[in-house]
Amino acid sequence: MRTIIALLLLLPLATACASGPDKAELDAEVKRLCAIDGGVKVYETVKLPAERFNKLGQVHLPSIEYAKEDTDYYYVLTTTNIRGNSNAEQTTDPVIWRSEYQIVRKADKKVMAELVSYTRRGGDLPGPWHTSHYTCPEGDPLRGVFIKQ
Repeated sequence: MRTIIALLLLLPLATACASGPDKAELDAEVKRLCAIDGGVKVYETVKLPAERFNKLGQVHLPSIEYAKEDTDYYYVLTTTNIRGNSNAEQTTDPVIWRSEYQIVRKADKKVMAELVSYTRRGGDLPGPWHTSHYTCPEGDPLRGVFIKQ
């Protein structure tokens, strides 16, 4: 009887380990995709007054959905699912997606900079903990775009 109970307790672990690629394989795929087109590209820099920067030296930009009439710059985010659905509730099922941020000047709709990144979430053993994630490359699309006057 103990053997049957032990086997039943180990069954979820065995099926989780045999049910698909592991996190290392998924992270390697994210790194491969990043090498193709990931990273920050700055097309134009802008000098802004010091009061536009917060204590950490960052400029707050709204998304296009929250841009107001007096907004000079905003960002546009495009997310493409590569494996699974990045908008799904957090599960242990692995998900990979591509994020593209564009920093846009409102006056002429010019793209000032772009950041392309890839993220893996999940692929963990089931449990009460948060799912892990890996993002490549890490970068700030605003760095190099806005500089203090």
